Amino acid sequence: MDVSIGELSRQTGVKVPTIRYYEQVGLLPAPVRTEGKQRRYGPGDIMRLNFIKHGRELGFEVNDIRELLALSAQPERPCENADRITRRHLTAVDQRIAQLAALQAELTRMLGSCSGGCVADCQILESLSTPTGEKVP
Repeated sequence: MDVSIGELSRQTGVKVPTIRYYEQVGLLPAPVRTEGKQRRYGPGDIMRLNFIKHGRELGFEVNDIRELLALSAQPERPCENADRITRRHLTAVDQRIAQLAALQAELTRMLGSCSGGCVADCQILESLSTPTGEKVP
């Protein structure tokens, strides 16, 4: 079975320019081409693109996905490198969650200081002009 780039896009939910980008950066191998120079993809390409898509949905960077793809092609190897990549990514996710929690707390604090008056007395606008951590009088 071979499919066009448009059909590959429909089957995987990955946009055509993104598929071309993944080919450019080496995540997808250069596809077979017809005499008319149209790209053609097989079942292995579909599986690989789904792997890439899922990795990107989980927030893995392109280089991490490249390394994970290389590891997946060597099933007899130990998975310690995959663990290392995933652990590093999880640490970054945990840091981002902490940043978002701090952001949520600050926005909640700002809203809590709102008295519903006029803009001249708006504590939210005042908070935005005050360095983080300082109390607005």
